[in-house]
Amino acid sequence: MTFIARFAGAALYAALALLAIAAPAAAQPADPDGQPVTILISIDGFRTDYLNRGITPNLSALAARGASAPMKPSFPTKTFPNHYTLVTGLRPDHHGIVSNNMIDPRRPALRFSLGDARQARDPFWWDEAEPLWVTAERAGIRTATMFWPGSEAAIRTIRPSDWNRFDQNIDERQRVETVLDWMRRPAEIRPRFVAMYFDRIDTDGHHFGPHSAKLNAAVAEVDSQIGYLIDGLAALGQQADIIVVSDHGMRAVDAARTIDLDALLAPESYLLVDSGPFAAIEPAAATDRTVYDALLMPHDHMQCWQKDDIPARLAYGSNPRVAEILCLAEAGWTIRRGAPPEEMSGGTHGWDNEDPQMQALFIAAGPRISATTPVRNLENVDVYALLAALVGVAPQPNDGDGDALVLFAAPEPEAETLLE
Repeated sequence: MTFIARFAGAALYAALALLAIAAPAAAQPADPDGQPVTILISIDGFRTDYLNRGITPNLSALAARGASAPMKPSFPTKTFPNHYTLVTGLRPDHHGIVSNNMIDPRRPALRFSLGDARQARDPFWWDEAEPLWVTAERAGIRTATMFWPGSEAAIRTIRPSDWNRFDQNIDERQRVETVLDWMRRPAEIRPRFVAMYFDRIDTDGHHFGPHSAKLNAAVAEVDSQIGYLIDGLAALGQQADIIVVSDHGMRAVDAARTIDLDALLAPESYLLVDSGPFAAIEPAAATDRTVYDALLMPHDHMQCWQKDDIPARLAYGSNPRVAEILCLAEAGWTIRRGAPPEEMSGGTHGWDNEDPQMQALFIAAGPRISATTPVRNLENVDVYALLAALVGVAPQPNDGDGDALVLFAAPEPEAETLLE
């Protein structure tokens, strides 16, 4: 049985090689029909070159047995937009989660914020698109999410059959144990699609930077827990197609490379909706062209556009939630309001999605996945079609290249052929 990924033009052919993430030969699949579960794992902030540091034996083994490639994220290279892209196949401009912080003109008094749990649970922000778990649940396929962004909201009135409110105090091992507990259930109430999320690498990347010992320790720990998951599935005899992704990379920052908007504009003349590697700016009500004139002129280390003029390659600007002015900093520079603190270090993300250090992780391995040639030119909008095929649902309209990822599934092999 083979899944073939066909990419047109410069094209990407990925045939994903038969891999069993399985129990010893004497074990039997937990599911009577032997059908694998699909497990999507996001490692927030995992820059693709972290795989080259020699501290990820489990991820490296998974990549060696399946398919792997650097993956181009969508712009902006932020957490919530890219997580929703992965499960909808839509660019942020089309699914509506245009940043970690945003304002909708229909609710101008409210600001969506990464740290505001009330907004994260409000379907208003998420209903512009249908994530995979909603499509699957409509089709009678049970799903479960462990902290995946968006899954706390009843999107189009539907939540996963099992879901959890995000709690950073629940560590990686506890998250894996929850997934394994789901796999111990009888087949009729066991999820067939699971999406789980690890945030520690992103957190430590922000605090300590992408080249720090703390970051490397976080990478090693998350890799260890993914190994624990794989071993746990094998002990249960549960077949699994595992897709490991990240949402973006990470780049070091410092106080010497900052742009102070208050040095260019009167503070009362603008609303800063989001800031960092890019700034989302709304001119204050009743202001003249002063804000536009000050920002749209040439600047060192930063370029600004009105939303209608944002370069087409960023696929950004048509959604009403995109601010009136977008300023994008040169890689390594950040935009803020006010002077930076004397000591500023660590890392962040949000730059141009073509920045090499913003590139994301993609690994796929499992009994229905085979790879005979390297995957190239992969963008995160294309992952959704693979997930939909594995879960067994027709994909919703999406921004993936229609000729880029075409999947053909042959009949399931006999259960005993899945075990090694």
